[in-house]
Amino acid sequence: MKPLALTAFTATSCLGRGVQAMRAALEGERTGLAPCAFETVTLDTHVGEVRGVDDERLPAELQAFECRNNRLALSGLRQDGFDEAVRAAARRLGPERIGVWLGTSTSGILETELAYRRLDPASGALPADFRYHGAHNTFSVAAFVQRALGLGGPAAVISSACSSSAKVFASARRAIEAGLVDAAVVGGVDSLCLTTLYGFHSLQLVARASCRPFDVGRDGLSIGEAAAFALLERPGSGLGADAVLLLGTGESSDAWHMSSPHPEGRGASAAMTQALAAARLTPGEVDYINFHGTGTPSNDAAEARAVAAVLGTEVPGSSTKGATGHTLGAAGGLEAVVCALALRHGLMPGGVNTRVIDPELRVNYLLENRPARLRHVMSNSFGFGGSNCSLIFGRAG
Repeated sequence: MKPLALTAFTATSCLGRGVQAMRAALEGERTGLAPCAFETVTLDTHVGEVRGVDDERLPAELQAFECRNNRLALSGLRQDGFDEAVRAAARRLGPERIGVWLGTSTSGILETELAYRRLDPASGALPADFRYHGAHNTFSVAAFVQRALGLGGPAAVISSACSSSAKVFASARRAIEAGLVDAAVVGGVDSLCLTTLYGFHSLQLVARASCRPFDVGRDGLSIGEAAAFALLERPGSGLGADAVLLLGTGESSDAWHMSSPHPEGRGASAAMTQALAAARLTPGEVDYINFHGTGTPSNDAAEARAVAAVLGTEVPGSSTKGATGHTLGAAGGLEAVVCALALRHGLMPGGVNTRVIDPELRVNYLLENRPARLRHVMSNSFGFGGSNCSLIFGRAG
């Protein structure tokens, strides 16, 4: 594939709003996870909540999209000058030549949960002010972002669990290569809700304390929320040496089980192999891996086997979910920004919270930050149902 430039990118998570807050937290090896105090949830677990989301107010012209997920999206768009960068691109290329591809898992389902508390006692009808189209509807976040940025190109939402906002990079890349658009806003938004928290708890996948990916005593994941965006364009002549490029994408669907990965990481291996081929790289040219690394016993074991099979056991890597939590449909986009920061600032982040690496996992897992001049990094996102995506990013110079 031909490389594409990330001409702008931003991330908002429990580590803070914008890339400077994220970078500071990663460099300080800090976690944003805290005991759950979200809404009415009574679970004994830690979550990655973005503070102040409920204080955000949508502009009057966007009130039809009112929900926590879109408030989080708006907050994310306003960081790092991202919205202005997109508007500048729209003036240059035309708003209809910029597409929107976003990932989410639950969209604005919290609004539905709140609405069910107000069912009509006689008829059982949902309250009249409930907005399915602008909230619960999965496409809501793409329609909202498109409207908020004044764009007129094609728009789509991918909801494939944890791989959602990694797969949008591949979809947007194909659209640009086909000439459907000249640029694309990609990323993901997922916000906390009761369905997610109680749902993962019912699957016995939620850790009590902060998650510990690849740790010998890992006992589950920590749910987080995030909004992460990037602007993908064809590289221009004025691209600086520190510019970040999307070099390769790989996707697979092993369909092994509804909630468990293939035990040998068969689909994960296929996605990584495809990404390497698309980027025209050998395994030895990958300098750092951002593992999917959820902290569940089966997920980490399967990914370790897949990485060892494709890349070997020497490539340094870590999971940043110990810092941000697992942001589900936003995880791929959030961790793409982590990779962009790693390339730009020469930092391989250590796995926060992980203390003793499981000796059965034959990977080079970083417990502490390591400075290095990185050329190529890989980001893995492996979701429920065997939906897998690997992305490879690199420096322009």
